[in-house]
Amino acid sequence: MKINIQIHYSFGLFNALSLSVVLLLLTGCKTSPEPAQAPISPSPNTPGAVACHAPGSPALQLLGEQRWPLDTHWAGVPIGGLSSIDYNPADDSYYLVSDDRSAKDSARWYQARIRYNTSGLQQVSITGQQYLQTPAGRPYPSSRTAAADTAVPDPEALRLLPGGRSVVWSSEGDFARGFGPSLQQAGLDGRWQKTWPLPALLQGPLQPETGRGPRNNMTLEGIAISDDQRSLWLSMEGALRQDGPLPRRGQTGGPLRITQYDLASQQPVRQIAYIPDALPKDNLLLPLIAINGVSEILADGPDHLLVLERAYVLGAGFSARLYRINTQEASDTLAIDALQDAAYTPAHKELLLDFAQLGLRTVDNLEGMTWGPRLASGERVLLLVSDNNFNPAQVTQFLALVETPVCASASGNTSGQAEQSHRN
Repeated sequence: MKINIQIHYSFGLFNALSLSVVLLLLTGCKTSPEPAQAPISPSPNTPGAVACHAPGSPALQLLGEQRWPLDTHWAGVPIGGLSSIDYNPADDSYYLVSDDRSAKDSARWYQARIRYNTSGLQQVSITGQQYLQTPAGRPYPSSRTAAADTAVPDPEALRLLPGGRSVVWSSEGDFARGFGPSLQQAGLDGRWQKTWPLPALLQGPLQPETGRGPRNNMTLEGIAISDDQRSLWLSMEGALRQDGPLPRRGQTGGPLRITQYDLASQQPVRQIAYIPDALPKDNLLLPLIAINGVSEILADGPDHLLVLERAYVLGAGFSARLYRINTQEASDTLAIDALQDAAYTPAHKELLLDFAQLGLRTVDNLEGMTWGPRLASGERVLLLVSDNNFNPAQVTQFLALVETPVCASASGNTSGQAEQSHRN
């Protein structure tokens, strides 16, 4: 989800405030973008070598960061709107989908090279791009040129399917033109292959006055492939209207739905409920420009998912938290028409990391998450990317986090500290 789209979503407030005023307010509460860097591979911010962590402290620590300003380009087009990241071991590359709704260029994903070792995040560079295609075999048009029967996509998640020959990607929909969310499959050449079926509840109705169905720009935001490559998990960003309200200050949001697909049949087989946190801060000036929801999910073992919650409050900026859930301990909600006042067991959340603990200058609009190759010493590395909304007050932020062991003693023995480096 784009934050300017969130403003659009906020109950007509976008119509009351001009975009220039909103951007001015955003600029006033954010740090300025980085000075101009090399357009394809800006220099990294390297915090240092891998260390252990004390009991009770986060098991994920910052390995490195890179920040790209808005004037970072590829093929003459600003790089931005990066809403997912996925690693392809076959060619040692990363796939990053852009959600700019074919406004600056046709719907597309980028390929990137990322290099890191125990000294930090050394390199992030774009190496190519691929246009997504309509079922008719053409690049997706913008809203200015789209035919009445063609949705303008809002790509928010993209994952490689097992075998590495196809990708599956989600669109939050084109509500203004009557198109709901969708889940699509394409070849590595971008050619459309098929549309996956969605549970009926996730499809609509699209009209707010019904009190039912998905909320605009709060739909299909995350995709995960299970470790055994038998299941695909598809997450909503926020609750359906009949399932409950969006998060508020001091009040958790209504449950959002995470659907399990059987990869062999490509049919939904199960669904669990996840309850997002309350808003982290008050916003007294413009309380409707505030949101918290799930921006990505990622497999973490046979029965677990990592869940990334990303929040934005005008005047306070972005924040993010990473949770771990057990998918087997939650009720199956696939057949429950409305979760509000229904009997079910939501997924239990275990907090792994509050990104405010990383010591970053700012946390941007984090929306993509993938495991990269392990370090040579064995530690897992989690990579994240932010969607800059093509906003000059933001940056495209790449983070590398390393999963570290518990320190051998309270005195801070780091005998397990990694000494070797690894180029992924």
